[in-house]
Amino acid sequence: MKIYTDGGCAPNPGPGGWAAILLMGTHEKELKGGEATSTNNRMELTAAISGLEALKWPCVVDMHTDSQYVRDGITKYIRNWKRNGWRTASKDPVKNEDLWRRLDAAVERHSVRWHWVRGHSGDPHNERADELVHEARAELRRGADPARVPPHEIKAPRKRKKKAAK
Repeated sequence: MKIYTDGGCAPNPGPGGWAAILLMGTHEKELKGGEATSTNNRMELTAAISGLEALKWPCVVDMHTDSQYVRDGITKYIRNWKRNGWRTASKDPVKNEDLWRRLDAAVERHSVRWHWVRGHSGDPHNERADELVHEARAELRRGADPARVPPHEIKAPRKRKKKAAK
C-alpha cells in the first residue's frame, strides 16, 4: 500500500485543503477535504491521518509526504512529546496535539514507512495530491459549508492502465 498526501492553506492561516491518494496494486482511491480556517501544518497532518484512517485493515504502508513537519514529527519527536506529557524539549505545549494524537493512533494500526517527497518536483502522485488540495479550497470559496468541506471519496477505486511492454 502506498499513500501520497498533501495539505495547504492560502493564506496561512486561512482556508485549507488536504488530500490523500491511496494506491494498492492496480487500485487507486483519492480523498480530499478542507476547513474554512486552518494552517498548512494542520492540513498536512489531516491528510496523513485521513489516508491511514481510510484503511479497513492493518497494512504495510509507504507514506509519501512533502511535509518534513509531519515526517519528522512522527518519526523523531513524538516519543519524547508523549513521554514529556505533550511538551516540547523547551517545555512548550506541542502545537496541533489533537492531530498528533490522532496520527499516533492511526499509525499504531499499521506498519508505516515514512518517505519525504520534494513538493512540486514532478512526482505525479504528489502533483495530483496538490491539485486535490486546490480543489478542496476552491469548494470552500464557492460556498461549501464554511465550517468544513466534508472529507469524501472523490473517485471510486479504478484500475490504472498497465504500461505497454517494450
